[in-house]
Amino acid sequence: MRRVSLNARTAQDAQSTDELYVALFHIEHPMLDAPVRLSTDPGERLSVDPLMYGTRSTWMGSNPVTEPFLFVLVSTMLPSDIDDAPASGSLILENVDNDVAKLLRSFTDLATVSIAVVLASSPNLIEAEYTDLLLTSADITAGEVTLQFSREDIEEEYYPTGRMTRDRFPGLHR
Repeated sequence: MRRVSLNARTAQDAQSTDELYVALFHIEHPMLDAPVRLSTDPGERLSVDPLMYGTRSTWMGSNPVTEPFLFVLVSTMLPSDIDDAPASGSLILENVDNDVAKLLRSFTDLATVSIAVVLASSPNLIEAEYTDLLLTSADITAGEVTLQFSREDIEEEYYPTGRMTRDRFPGLHR
């Protein structure tokens, strides 16, 4: 069972509310100088020249003053745990800057993506969190950038780790 804050539960149960869910994205890669921090909420003006909006949060150890989550036009499809469904999701970013494509084409190994869902009124309180997802591909068109990410397959975990021998599992051999 997932723990949800009282504010989030009140907002979900209300007929109408001023609460707004925000998705925070934290993308890490060894070739990046600093992690890329993205937000779906233009809640606060961060600078005038260039004009930037974003969200200040302490999630993933970020300093809210110097490391805000920058607002981007993004939609997402989260990984599913449904049987026979691929364990992958995608981020669809509006392609408003050519430097994004240049950055995505500059490395060949996998980046790590973490996603948190927060309320705009309480960006430090995590309502849902998906960490250590792997960025598997980037499809770039003139209008959007689609980033595919996936969790590690639980089907590839070794089970059982040992052999069912009399020495290791004496309760089975009576």
